[in-house]
Amino acid sequence: MGYALPQDFVAKMERLLGEEYERFMQSYDAARFYGIRVNTLKIAVESFEHISPFSLRKIPWAQEGFYVHEEARPGKHPYYHAGLYYIQEPSAMAPVELLDIQQDDRVLDLCAAPGGKSTQIAAKLAGTGLLVTNDNHPDRTKALAKNIELYGVRNAVVLNAVPEEIARTFANYFDKILIDAPCSGEGMFRKDEDMAKQWAKHSVEKCVLMQRDILRTAARLLAPGGRIVYSTCTFSPEENEAMIAEFLEQDSRFHIVPIGEDHGFAKGQGEWIRTLTDEAGKSFEETTIQAVNGTGRLWPHRLEGEGHFLAVLQHDGTLASRDESLEDTSGRKKKEVRGSKASAQDQKTKLTSDEQELVQQFMQDHLITALSGEAVRYGQHVYMSPVERERLDGLKVVRPGFFIGTLKKNRFEPAHPLATALRPEEVTRWIHLSSSDDEIIRYLRGETLTLPEDRVQRGNESVPAKGYALICVDGYSVGWGKWLDGMLKNEYPAGWRWT
Repeated sequence: MGYALPQDFVAKMERLLGEEYERFMQSYDAARFYGIRVNTLKIAVESFEHISPFSLRKIPWAQEGFYVHEEARPGKHPYYHAGLYYIQEPSAMAPVELLDIQQDDRVLDLCAAPGGKSTQIAAKLAGTGLLVTNDNHPDRTKALAKNIELYGVRNAVVLNAVPEEIARTFANYFDKILIDAPCSGEGMFRKDEDMAKQWAKHSVEKCVLMQRDILRTAARLLAPGGRIVYSTCTFSPEENEAMIAEFLEQDSRFHIVPIGEDHGFAKGQGEWIRTLTDEAGKSFEETTIQAVNGTGRLWPHRLEGEGHFLAVLQHDGTLASRDESLEDTSGRKKKEVRGSKASAQDQKTKLTSDEQELVQQFMQDHLITALSGEAVRYGQHVYMSPVERERLDGLKVVRPGFFIGTLKKNRFEPAHPLATALRPEEVTRWIHLSSSDDEIIRYLRGETLTLPEDRVQRGNESVPAKGYALICVDGYSVGWGKWLDGMLKNEYPAGWRWT
């Protein structure tokens, strides 16, 4: 380890871990573990194993996760640009696995940027249900939106809001909620030495205040019988077992679903909070202390991954129907709320009949699949929204749905996210490039390609070669190109290009 750990942190861990302390400290001198998670929205796990350009070793707690060597540099392969996998720290794959996502679930990722767990949720939904993914930091939502788009997610809404704002129109709405809570980050010191250097600034006390508010609001957002998974990447008992204990004692509708000790996971440490108190200064009940032993800890000296804490909170189902979430107690719809964070995406409107015709004509000429959702226009951008429009009123919306294109004067231009979400069998015209050929690198760099007409594949002889074509690498979409007279105009966005 080429840097010094904060001495207060070292002293705390020695006190907490006792005889395990030496093994824990030795983990900081061990090699880190690197992982990728296969994006099953675009490719099956077995298919990726067959074509993988680097060696893979299964991550035991993640169905689609694999260890890879650092030297493999998976971010420097065309498959990364095709969204076939997400580069993700192995332990970070565990929280979504515990959500137990089922098809057609409504899922909220409350603290989502940069979006790794959101793309994992989307893959498990397999195009069904709804994903609302949110982060309250405006700059971080840029990476969040890009990852949603790169990985071909069609059923997501991206928000930039605080939880209380979301609760105004989404109360009692979500079947599953993930809280990857902001924390002091102690479990990431080995991965990111800057986190160790900044540890004193990200005080446990400040983090506890944020976590408390987030948990309480999440309880209001959850549908009857729903599930919350709370996770942190810190070792601090105040942010972990004590936070969950306090929540359980304040809301008796929830209980812990024990995580178990498979795959090297460890139990939560109820004993560590015996001398701590809740917000009101009251000590925790013995039953609560025992209950939090059902939470889980991922220790870097016990498994091949970084430090994490996990808690699965199950609701007992005693709330009113989630369909009443837009009504007050008198049965009337709540008044529209527009605060200082109303949508930054220009005014939201329905498409005019002429605009609808432009979009429909493009779809008819280029797609052989139907897109689900309601077409809405934000400024000149057109989205297929998977959620009722009134739910988004008063919220700062980064993406109201699946971004399919932009309305220009008398024409419709397809968006890059439309391409990344499509498969060759869903379009009328496509071009295959090989991952082993320089052509794909040139395309990803934004260059114009010279291609003969017979490279433009069509499912029907009546389709002309001229026009937009879906560009694919080894059969998996990466973007648009526009073919005309032997030249492929490159439509790959400048901000996405290979560098």
